[in-house]
Amino acid sequence: MGNSLKAIVAFVPADECQKYLLEDLEEMPVDKMVDLSGRQLRRLPLHICSFRELVKLYLSDNNLNHLPPELEQLQNLQILALDFNNFKALPLVVCTLKQLCILYLGNNKLCSLPLELRLLQNLKTLWIESNCLQYLPEVVCELSLLKTLHAGSNALRSLPARLRRLQELRTVWLSGNLLSEFPPVLLEMPFLEVIDVDRNSIRFFPSLAHLPGLKLVIYDHNPCRNAPKVAKGVRRVGRWSEETPEPRKRSGAVIEITLDEKPSLPPAAKLEPE
Repeated sequence: MGNSLKAIVAFVPADECQKYLLEDLEEMPVDKMVDLSGRQLRRLPLHICSFRELVKLYLSDNNLNHLPPELEQLQNLQILALDFNNFKALPLVVCTLKQLCILYLGNNKLCSLPLELRLLQNLKTLWIESNCLQYLPEVVCELSLLKTLHAGSNALRSLPARLRRLQELRTVWLSGNLLSEFPPVLLEMPFLEVIDVDRNSIRFFPSLAHLPGLKLVIYDHNPCRNAPKVAKGVRRVGRWSEETPEPRKRSGAVIEITLDEKPSLPPAAKLEPE
Protein backbone atom coordinates (compact mmCIF):
# COMPACT_ATOMS: atom_id res chain seq x y z
CA MET A 1 0.00 0.00 0.00
CA GLY A 2 1.50 3.32 -1.01
CA ASN A 3 2.08 6.01 1.57
CA SER A 4 0.17 8.55 -0.50
CA LEU A 5 -2.93 6.36 -0.49
CA LYS A 6 -2.58 5.80 3.24
CA ALA A 7 -2.36 9.54 3.80
CA ILE A 8 -5.59 10.13 1.86
CA VAL A 9 -7.47 7.33 3.62
CA ALA A 10 -6.27 8.56 7.02
CA PHE A 11 -8.40 11.70 6.64
CA VAL A 12 -11.57 9.58 6.43
CA PRO A 13 -12.78 8.62 9.93
CA ALA A 14 -15.07 5.80 8.76
CA ASP A 15 -14.30 2.47 10.41
CA GLU A 16 -13.83 0.80 7.03
CA CYS A 17 -11.07 3.26 6.15
CA GLN A 18 -9.35 2.87 9.49
CA LYS A 19 -9.39 -0.92 9.15
CA TYR A 20 -7.88 -0.48 5.70
CA LEU A 21 -4.93 1.27 7.32
CA LEU A 22 -4.57 -1.63 9.75
CA GLU A 23 -4.56 -4.15 6.92
CA ASP A 24 -5.20 -7.63 8.39
CA LEU A 25 -4.92 -6.87 12.09
CA GLU A 26 -8.17 -8.33 13.41
CA GLU A 27 -6.95 -10.50 16.29
CA MET A 28 -4.29 -10.04 18.90
CA PRO A 29 -0.95 -11.39 17.67
CA VAL A 30 0.52 -14.40 19.41
CA ASP A 31 3.56 -12.39 20.51
CA LYS A 32 1.28 -9.87 22.27
CA MET A 33 2.77 -7.01 20.27
CA VAL A 34 1.06 -4.57 17.92
CA ASP A 35 3.15 -2.27 15.76
CA LEU A 36 1.14 0.45 14.02
CA SER A 37 4.08 2.77 13.40
CA GLY A 38 3.98 4.87 10.25
CA ARG A 39 0.36 4.06 9.34
CA GLN A 40 -0.77 7.71 9.04
CA LEU A 41 -3.26 7.07 11.85
CA ARG A 42 -5.22 10.03 13.20
CA ARG A 43 -6.97 7.99 15.88
CA LEU A 44 -6.36 4.68 17.55
CA PRO A 45 -8.79 2.01 16.30
CA LEU A 46 -10.93 0.98 19.26
CA HIS A 47 -10.71 -2.74 18.57
CA ILE A 48 -7.01 -2.59 19.52
CA CYS A 49 -8.16 -1.78 23.04
CA SER A 50 -9.90 -5.15 23.20
CA PHE A 51 -6.53 -6.94 23.08
CA ARG A 52 -6.37 -7.01 26.87
CA GLU A 53 -3.28 -9.23 27.05
CA LEU A 54 -1.27 -6.86 24.87
CA VAL A 55 2.25 -6.20 26.21
CA LYS A 56 3.78 -3.92 23.55
CA LEU A 57 2.05 -1.22 21.51
CA TYR A 58 4.01 0.89 19.02
CA LEU A 59 2.19 3.93 17.62
CA SER A 60 5.24 5.88 16.48
CA ASP A 61 5.28 8.15 13.45
CA ASN A 62 1.56 8.75 13.03
CA ASN A 63 -0.69 11.82 13.28
CA LEU A 64 -2.14 11.16 16.72
CA ASN A 65 -2.99 13.98 19.12
CA HIS A 66 -5.32 12.11 21.47
CA LEU A 67 -6.06 8.58 22.66
CA PRO A 68 -9.42 6.97 23.48
CA PRO A 69 -10.39 6.30 27.13
CA GLU A 70 -10.78 2.64 26.17
CA LEU A 71 -6.99 2.38 26.17
CA GLU A 72 -7.30 1.88 29.93
CA GLN A 73 -8.33 -1.70 29.20
CA LEU A 74 -4.73 -2.57 28.29
CA GLN A 75 -3.60 -3.13 31.86
CA ASN A 76 -0.86 -5.59 30.83
CA LEU A 77 0.90 -3.09 28.60
CA GLN A 78 4.61 -2.74 29.39
CA ILE A 79 5.88 -0.78 26.37
CA LEU A 80 4.05 2.14 24.76
CA ALA A 81 5.59 4.16 21.93
CA LEU A 82 3.94 7.50 21.14
CA ASP A 83 6.98 9.22 19.65
CA PHE A 84 6.82 11.21 16.39
CA ASN A 85 3.18 12.23 16.74
CA ASN A 86 1.33 15.50 17.41
CA PHE A 87 0.66 15.34 21.13
CA LYS A 88 0.59 18.73 22.85
CA ALA A 89 -0.34 17.09 26.13
CA LEU A 90 0.07 13.55 27.37
CA PRO A 91 -3.37 11.86 27.36
CA LEU A 92 -4.27 11.07 30.97
CA VAL A 93 -5.39 7.60 30.00
CA VAL A 94 -1.71 6.70 29.56
CA CYS A 95 -1.23 7.27 33.29
CA THR A 96 -3.72 4.49 34.05
CA LEU A 97 -1.44 1.85 32.48
CA LYS A 98 0.34 0.97 35.69
CA GLN A 99 2.44 -1.89 34.30
CA LEU A 100 4.27 0.37 31.86
CA CYS A 101 8.05 -0.07 32.01
CA ILE A 102 9.05 1.91 28.92
CA LEU A 103 7.32 5.03 27.58
CA TYR A 104 8.38 6.80 24.39
CA LEU A 105 7.14 10.39 24.10
CA GLY A 106 9.90 11.92 22.00
CA ASN A 107 9.36 14.20 19.01
CA ASN A 108 6.00 15.58 20.02
CA LYS A 109 4.95 19.06 21.17
CA LEU A 110 4.85 18.54 24.92
CA CYS A 111 5.48 21.56 27.14
CA SER A 112 4.75 19.73 30.39
CA LEU A 113 3.77 16.37 31.85
CA PRO A 114 0.69 15.73 34.00
CA LEU A 115 0.95 15.08 37.73
CA GLU A 116 -0.85 11.80 37.11
CA LEU A 117 2.38 10.47 35.60
CA ARG A 118 3.40 9.65 39.19
CA LEU A 119 0.99 6.71 39.00
CA LEU A 120 3.41 4.89 36.67
CA GLN A 121 5.54 3.52 39.48
CA ASN A 122 6.88 0.64 37.34
CA LEU A 123 8.35 2.99 34.75
CA LYS A 124 12.05 2.35 34.17
CA THR A 125 12.73 4.18 30.89
CA LEU A 126 11.27 7.53 29.85
CA TRP A 127 11.99 9.18 26.48
CA ILE A 128 10.90 12.83 26.32
CA GLU A 129 13.51 14.11 23.89
CA SER A 130 12.72 16.63 21.14
CA ASN A 131 9.73 18.27 22.76
CA CYS A 132 9.11 21.84 23.99
CA LEU A 133 10.12 21.39 27.63
CA GLN A 134 11.69 24.47 29.21
CA TYR A 135 12.09 22.67 32.52
CA LEU A 136 12.13 19.05 33.62
CA PRO A 137 8.70 18.39 35.14
CA GLU A 138 8.96 17.73 38.89
CA VAL A 139 6.68 14.71 38.51
CA VAL A 140 9.58 12.85 36.87
CA CYS A 141 11.28 12.93 40.27
CA GLU A 142 8.48 10.74 41.65
CA LEU A 143 9.18 7.81 39.30
CA SER A 144 11.14 5.86 41.89
CA LEU A 145 12.22 2.97 39.63
CA LEU A 146 13.37 5.13 36.73
CA LYS A 147 16.73 3.94 35.38
CA THR A 148 17.03 5.81 32.08
CA LEU A 149 15.95 9.36 31.26
CA HIS A 150 16.24 10.73 27.73
CA ALA A 151 15.51 14.47 27.82
CA GLY A 152 17.74 15.77 25.04
CA SER A 153 16.82 18.38 22.44
CA ASN A 154 14.49 20.42 24.61
CA ALA A 155 15.07 23.86 26.16
CA LEU A 156 16.13 22.81 29.66
CA ARG A 157 18.23 25.34 31.59
CA SER A 158 18.45 23.41 34.86
CA LEU A 159 17.37 20.24 36.65
CA PRO A 160 15.24 20.07 39.81
CA ALA A 161 17.07 19.28 43.04
CA ARG A 162 14.52 16.55 43.77
CA LEU A 163 16.01 14.48 40.97
CA ARG A 164 18.49 13.16 43.55
CA ARG A 165 15.62 11.09 44.96
CA LEU A 166 15.85 8.76 41.95
CA GLN A 167 18.38 6.35 43.38
CA GLU A 168 17.76 3.81 40.60
CA LEU A 169 18.65 6.32 37.87
CA ARG A 170 21.71 5.19 35.92
CA THR A 171 21.62 7.05 32.59
CA VAL A 172 20.79 10.70 31.90
CA TRP A 173 20.81 12.08 28.34
CA LEU A 174 20.62 15.89 28.28
CA SER A 175 22.26 16.74 24.96
CA GLY A 176 21.01 19.66 22.93
CA ASN A 177 19.54 21.73 25.75
CA LEU A 178 20.30 25.22 27.15
CA LEU A 179 22.32 24.28 30.22
CA SER A 180 24.76 27.07 31.09
CA GLU A 181 26.25 25.14 33.99
CA PHE A 182 26.68 21.50 34.87
CA PRO A 183 23.52 20.55 36.83
CA PRO A 184 24.56 20.53 40.51
CA VAL A 185 22.06 17.80 41.38
CA LEU A 186 23.98 15.30 39.24
CA LEU A 187 26.96 15.73 41.58
CA GLU A 188 24.80 14.27 44.34
CA MET A 189 23.85 11.10 42.44
CA PRO A 190 26.65 8.58 43.02
CA PHE A 191 24.89 5.76 41.19
CA LEU A 192 24.85 7.49 37.79
CA GLU A 193 26.70 5.51 35.11
CA VAL A 194 26.20 7.65 32.00
CA ILE A 195 25.89 11.44 31.82
CA ASP A 196 25.43 13.12 28.43
CA VAL A 197 25.50 16.92 28.38
CA ASP A 198 26.71 17.24 24.80
CA ARG A 199 25.69 20.37 22.85
CA ASN A 200 24.85 22.70 25.72
CA SER A 201 26.39 26.02 26.89
CA ILE A 202 28.48 24.79 29.81
CA ARG A 203 31.68 26.81 30.31
CA PHE A 204 33.11 25.03 33.34
CA PHE A 205 32.96 21.43 34.50
CA PRO A 206 33.29 20.48 38.17
CA SER A 207 35.11 17.30 39.17
CA LEU A 208 33.14 14.10 38.74
CA ALA A 209 35.84 11.94 40.31
CA HIS A 210 33.71 11.34 43.42
CA LEU A 211 30.95 9.54 41.47
CA PRO A 212 31.82 5.84 42.01
CA GLY A 213 29.31 4.46 39.52
CA LEU A 214 30.26 6.70 36.59
CA LYS A 215 31.37 4.89 33.42
CA LEU A 216 30.89 7.46 30.65
CA VAL A 217 30.52 11.23 30.45
CA ILE A 218 29.84 12.97 27.13
CA TYR A 219 30.49 16.73 27.25
CA ASP A 220 31.51 17.61 23.68
CA HIS A 221 30.28 20.75 21.89
CA ASN A 222 30.25 22.97 24.98
CA PRO A 223 32.19 26.26 25.22
CA CYS A 224 34.16 24.84 28.16
CA ARG A 225 37.80 25.56 29.03
CA ASN A 226 38.37 22.39 31.03
CA ALA A 227 37.52 18.72 30.94
CA PRO A 228 35.63 17.20 33.87
CA LYS A 229 37.94 15.25 36.16
CA VAL A 230 36.85 11.64 36.50
CA ALA A 231 38.00 8.54 38.36
CA LYS A 232 40.29 6.02 36.72
CA GLY A 233 38.56 3.90 34.11
CA VAL A 234 35.80 6.40 33.34
CA ARG A 235 35.55 7.29 29.66
CA ARG A 236 35.24 10.94 28.68
CA VAL A 237 34.09 12.10 25.25
CA GLY A 238 34.91 15.70 24.47
CA ARG A 239 37.82 18.10 24.28
CA TRP A 240 40.89 17.09 26.27
CA SER A 241 39.49 13.66 27.06
CA GLU A 242 41.69 10.67 27.77
CA GLU A 243 42.53 10.37 24.06
CA THR A 244 44.07 13.88 24.03
CA PRO A 245 46.09 15.96 26.52
CA GLU A 246 44.67 18.65 28.77
CA PRO A 247 44.87 22.17 27.28
CA ARG A 248 48.24 23.89 27.72
CA LYS A 249 48.53 27.60 28.36
CA ARG A 250 51.10 29.35 26.20
CA SER A 251 51.51 33.13 26.43
CA GLY A 252 48.15 33.34 28.13
CA ALA A 253 46.33 31.58 25.32
CA VAL A 254 44.58 28.26 25.59
CA ILE A 255 45.30 25.82 22.79
CA GLU A 256 42.04 24.07 22.07
CA ILE A 257 42.21 20.45 20.96
CA THR A 258 39.02 18.97 19.60
CA LEU A 259 38.08 15.33 19.47
CA ASP A 260 36.26 14.07 16.42
CA GLU A 261 35.32 10.72 17.83
CA LYS A 262 31.91 10.64 19.45
CA PRO A 263 29.74 7.61 20.22
CA SER A 264 26.37 7.37 18.60
CA LEU A 265 23.42 8.95 20.36
CA PRO A 266 21.00 6.74 22.31
CA PRO A 267 19.80 3.96 19.98
CA ALA A 268 16.48 4.54 18.31
CA ALA A 269 15.74 0.81 18.54
CA LYS A 270 12.97 0.04 20.98
CA LEU A 271 14.11 -1.42 24.26
CA GLU A 272 12.81 -4.50 26.01
CA PRO A 273 11.66 -4.28 29.62
CA GLU A 274 14.19 -5.54 32.12
